[in-house]
Amino acid sequence: MQCKAKTRSGDTCKNHPIKGSTVCRMHGGSSPRAKEAAARRLQEQAAEREVLKLAHPITVDPSKALLDLVHSTAGEVAYWTARVDHLQSTDEKRLTNGLTKVTEGKDRGGVTTLRQVEATPAVEYRMLVDAKNRLAQYASAALRAGVEERRVKLAESQGALVAQAIRTVLDGLRLTADQQALVPQIVPQALRMLTQ
Repeated sequence: MQCKAKTRSGDTCKNHPIKGSTVCRMHGGSSPRAKEAAARRLQEQAAEREVLKLAHPITVDPSKALLDLVHSTAGEVAYWTARVDHLQSTDEKRLTNGLTKVTEGKDRGGVTTLRQVEATPAVEYRMLVDAKNRLAQYASAALRAGVEERRVKLAESQGALVAQAIRTVLDGLRLTADQQALVPQIVPQALRMLTQ
């Protein structure tokens, strides 16, 4: 792999990039920001290799998978909302201000430290926004896929199966006429109790 940067002559740099980076040390690969990005890329690549080694295919109903994503992401939104609410009530400044840069250097013979604080959203707030965006995407995809319609059809088919099973049981019991007269009252009551 080669450095993606261009040389002064306009040619592609011939150096090898820093591990996990796309550029060599001469083209910014040694900067703190590039090192952080490279470390993050290496972690992601290691995680992807781990998943490929250990993950096994699972047969799943796509509509159920979408609903599971909606439910778990809704849980994330609730969690991050609680964290942001807690921040607002205890440390409101931290919600929007953060230390973004610390620079040390020499000024007129002495060592100085410059601390730069900018209005940047707290990580909790960024995670909340990300979770809300993903929830909106998953919910929209679920609606487009007709998940709710499928759930209704599934419930209807399950209801038909239960009704058939009850009919089979009642026919097998050979009930008297008086007992059969009670069936329309007792069976619906018992089924309603299941849904409560």
